[in-house]
Amino acid sequence: MSIKSFLAKPFASFIYNQIKKETLTAVNDQKKILEMLIAKASSTAFGKEHNFDNVASYEDFKEAVPVRDYEQLKPFIERVKKGEADILWKGKPIYFAKTSGTTSGVKYIPISKDSISNHINTARNALLCYMVLSGNYSFINGKLIFLSGSPVLDLSGGIPTGRLSGIVNHHVPAYLRSNQMPSYETNCIEEWETKLDRIVEETINQNMTLISGIPPWMQMYFDRLTEKTGKKVKDIFPNFSVMVQGGVNYEPYKAKLLDSIGKPIDTIELFPASEGFFAFQDNYKEPGLLLNTNSGIFFEFIPAAEIFNATPNRLSLKDVKVGENYALIISNNAGLWGYNIGDTIKFISTNPYKIIVTGRIKHFISAFGEHVIAEEVEYALLKAATEENIKIVEFTVAPFISQTKGKSYHEWFIEFENLPTDLSSFSKKVDENLRSKNVYYDDLIAGNILDELKISLVKKNGFIDYMKSIGKLGGQNKVPRLSNDRKIAEELSPFVA
Repeated sequence: MSIKSFLAKPFASFIYNQIKKETLTAVNDQKKILEMLIAKASSTAFGKEHNFDNVASYEDFKEAVPVRDYEQLKPFIERVKKGEADILWKGKPIYFAKTSGTTSGVKYIPISKDSISNHINTARNALLCYMVLSGNYSFINGKLIFLSGSPVLDLSGGIPTGRLSGIVNHHVPAYLRSNQMPSYETNCIEEWETKLDRIVEETINQNMTLISGIPPWMQMYFDRLTEKTGKKVKDIFPNFSVMVQGGVNYEPYKAKLLDSIGKPIDTIELFPASEGFFAFQDNYKEPGLLLNTNSGIFFEFIPAAEIFNATPNRLSLKDVKVGENYALIISNNAGLWGYNIGDTIKFISTNPYKIIVTGRIKHFISAFGEHVIAEEVEYALLKAATEENIKIVEFTVAPFISQTKGKSYHEWFIEFENLPTDLSSFSKKVDENLRSKNVYYDDLIAGNILDELKISLVKKNGFIDYMKSIGKLGGQNKVPRLSNDRKIAEELSPFVA
């Protein structure tokens, strides 16, 4: 056992036990975090405007602070960008995480001296929990790859600004620096395909033991490795034992990723965002992500069906129920208040508080009143694909509103790794699966208002070419699962077989 592995053992055990203790005090920890946030921000411009001195309970907080999206918080952020201090949080942010929103354009999300540890320590904690439960400490002796954005930072109002993954890159612990791949110079390359080729060159002859990134990135990386060598990933990296992923639902990519690797592998799922690191898989053997209830973030939950109501029902942790779909709302120690992050989650357990991510609030189809969400389309497709041993590369769904006598329907754009033997039969299975998950969709089909879904085949690498065509290949950009209009469908049309 190396020195690193030897030293990691007691530290991993200490952190694991601490996390387990905190699962028993989650509700009380959340209460204390809200009290701390209010007390520390009472003298800020936001705190004064919202009468924080008079907020003594969660009920008071809901009265004082409305739910906001980025656009509604933007006037405060613009003041911070101009160099003002004590606006949303004490002092000034130490970073802005720059992210491209689908409706708000570029967003500048503040990261404070108080909040940076949430971003850094959560990923660490996930790995330490994995070590304790798996007994696998040896992977930290090999090379670790973090497929991230460029660490090059600009300045906004004197505040270092860049992609979250690039910011976090500056905080990799010194004891892991010598293990980290790719090189800093390669990480700084902006053009994704050039960067990917360089990553392959730098890593192909290394002892890679851990690979981390969002699933579509990793699949591109694995494909390039295989193209170059003609080998499965397991034969290129025989000691590769841990895959860390997040950002999108892993399940649609799982079969193809594992086929590319060529062997089963331990996986750890994370739920990070520019606004905070919300949850992580504390037990790699079990589904669900442990909510980060003691890390400077106060969570609220709005039933997803109410999110667009003028006065939605806002719940704290103690009132959530297993199985209900919630919009996730956060307030944190970087100055986000009642902030709607745009994601929906579902609790699969309240002892401890474990969640799954079910989709994006604005990614749905309800062109005909069906309100189909990402969780439902992913279930419908993956159930059919698993039954027929079909591997899916990528997919998205859009409504097709008939302008003629024919009926309207949902159009599914799918890139298959291997085609179904009978596409019509496969399409019918997917449709039946979706009907079983969504009663409104089922009623529309049964009532002869909608036709059964139709599949449009996307060419090989079609989604990669599509993302390249709109300037969003690589980075943290992902293909939306669902759209309520035809914009993506029309942009995809040149890439349909």
